[in-house]
Amino acid sequence: MQILFPLILTLLFSLIHSLAYTRIVNHLHIKPSTKHGLKYLLIANMIAVLGYLSSRYFFSPPKFLYFLFSLSIGFGFILLMAIILYELLHLLQRIAPFKEEKRIFFKRTTDLGFLTLGSAYIGAGVVEGAKEPILNRIDIRQNRFGGKAYRIVQISDMHVGGLIERDFVSKSVETINTLNADLIAITGDLTDAHIDTLKDAIGELRNLKSRYGTYYIVGNHEYFHSVGDTIAYLKTIGIHVLENTSMKIDDFYIAGVYDLFGYRSNTFVPDITKAMAGIPADAPTLLLAHQPKYIEYLEGFTPSLILSGHTHGGQVWPFGYLVSLAQPYLKGLHSLGDNRHIYVNSGIGFWGPPMRLGSHAEITCITWS
Repeated sequence: MQILFPLILTLLFSLIHSLAYTRIVNHLHIKPSTKHGLKYLLIANMIAVLGYLSSRYFFSPPKFLYFLFSLSIGFGFILLMAIILYELLHLLQRIAPFKEEKRIFFKRTTDLGFLTLGSAYIGAGVVEGAKEPILNRIDIRQNRFGGKAYRIVQISDMHVGGLIERDFVSKSVETINTLNADLIAITGDLTDAHIDTLKDAIGELRNLKSRYGTYYIVGNHEYFHSVGDTIAYLKTIGIHVLENTSMKIDDFYIAGVYDLFGYRSNTFVPDITKAMAGIPADAPTLLLAHQPKYIEYLEGFTPSLILSGHTHGGQVWPFGYLVSLAQPYLKGLHSLGDNRHIYVNSGIGFWGPPMRLGSHAEITCITWS
């Protein structure tokens, strides 16, 4: 399984780069020297993809080189979208009702526009990916606490490892601590490597301050890097790990489940019945579940508020549409019925390429009343 995933990605990206050359570059109405330049760019990007996959499993390159390797993954997925778009554009160029001279001018113009917009798209994604997380303030009114309100700060999908290191975690902790939270929720995909290599960075989370503490559930990525070791370390730095368990906090209960990936790995399997055991049916309940899809596994339980992540808000448009095929909600606040809501956090970090477009990294400050 360890070698199967990178092998599949290598074959997929090889196919994408090959099609990008044969279906786009070869058909562009541009100078031969520019075509050669684009061919070498595709070759260099494929080499960088191989470097990225190798660095995930076999060696640790300098940070700047790893940054370039990571960008190659984003560029590869953008090439896939570009192939589809250019096939449509190529068809339009062929059927355009122009005489030959105008047809050539039309093709040259649209090809130039295609390259220009593509470059702007990639540049905007990189710029957006480099921005600091926004502070997203959400007010959820369910009239649960007789006029009282709780302030919950949620972060998700930090993906510590690779490009996200101790400085990022430290700055995030400083920002969170200014919000005077009653409770802090970390809804999975905190790590993206084995915890033994991340202790300096993850250890910064011991500095989080809130009235009732920090609560954490695992995401699917923790399963790839010894999930049990990650859980054990987080407990040593004072973080409450919810493992199909619940606790009473003042006027409400908090519960948390393992991720749905547990069904595939046959370990650390989510169990909503166990998580909700002992919670009165009418009690205000906050449920932490990494994937919004978990609403399909509630088995009749009706938590008042569910906090999820996993989707990254799509991370780079338009790939959110693909995410939506697997998840019922992409980002933001959604009603699940009378006095019931789910909030899907877009993630404070990123996975793969350091890019975002149409989705902001966020820290969410929720006022729940």
